[in-house]
Amino acid sequence: MIPTEPIGSIPRPANLVSAWADRQSGRISAEQFAQIADAALRDTIRRFTDTGSPVITDGEQGKPSFATYPLDGATNLAADGAVIPFADGHTRQLPRLTAGPFHYAKYASDYLVAAQRLTAVPVKQAVISASALSLIYPAADIRDYRREAFLADLVREAVADIRQCLGRGADSVQVDFTEGRLSLKLDPSGGLLEQFIALNNQVLDHFTPQERARIGVHTCPGGDRDSTHSADIDYAGLLPALFRLHAGRFYVQLASERDPTRVLGIIRDHLPSGCLIFVGVIDPINPVVETAEQVCDRVLLAARYVPIPQLGTTDDCGFAPFADDTSTSRDIAFAKIRARVEGTRLAAQRLALA
Repeated sequence: MIPTEPIGSIPRPANLVSAWADRQSGRISAEQFAQIADAALRDTIRRFTDTGSPVITDGEQGKPSFATYPLDGATNLAADGAVIPFADGHTRQLPRLTAGPFHYAKYASDYLVAAQRLTAVPVKQAVISASALSLIYPAADIRDYRREAFLADLVREAVADIRQCLGRGADSVQVDFTEGRLSLKLDPSGGLLEQFIALNNQVLDHFTPQERARIGVHTCPGGDRDSTHSADIDYAGLLPALFRLHAGRFYVQLASERDPTRVLGIIRDHLPSGCLIFVGVIDPINPVVETAEQVCDRVLLAARYVPIPQLGTTDDCGFAPFADDTSTSRDIAFAKIRARVEGTRLAAQRLALA
């Protein structure tokens, strides 16, 4: 068998999208929002299970976004943080930290436990990287709370986020590192990327080799409202550095790449021994649902470059990393996931007969 896993988010139903806006504006209570989110989670788990996926997620139904869930409810933030521009012209903006000390207001294990209660299927949990959250610290030092103190607190909290998920039985923990490719756009010299790698390794080095075998890192050029923030950045600048992260798994966007064969060659040349490489075989941004045969062909191509014992498949990105993203329907997302599962199984059968 070739393992196959989702990345994370599933488009929220319309009433949950509306509920997020109502919650932010105070039009509904926290209890009312929780009821709507719980119904969406139950439907997501049911439909995820129906795809035959051997590993599922909670679809991030209760997260405001893949990046900012630890900040949900924090009071030491301002809205005018770093701006992330996307290719279609829209932007996303991170909050700005205004005072220390830094603590997570929400841990990912809460979402994990809620999903596990509804299914016997293994559940993986996505967490945000320390490097992404480091961007909330302002350019000028905060009075009485220097950057060094913030980074120490950030590493501690990122470690706790992962450790709680492992301790509560996550099948694996996926660290979202979409800012890796973006960093080369912000700083083509690679200096920012090296800072990100070093910071994330500080987190990963708190875990044993056995634990790191269950910790993976996801990279992609961003995915929001059918657009990306760094697809124009060459993977050749990122992948050698990415594979220096002390993780046991890597989830690499590939289906939407212009030249996947070239990228597979880079992966082959820098592949760490003993790790698993989950290659993207589904493009969440493309509304056309892939066929099982198309997925199978992508897997067979990857198998020419990645040893089969190290090969897995995944989606390029989550289908709705931000709670208000309605660019993809739930029906299309689950149809694509089913195609990934069926196509991966078909490729495994053909490879077994080869």
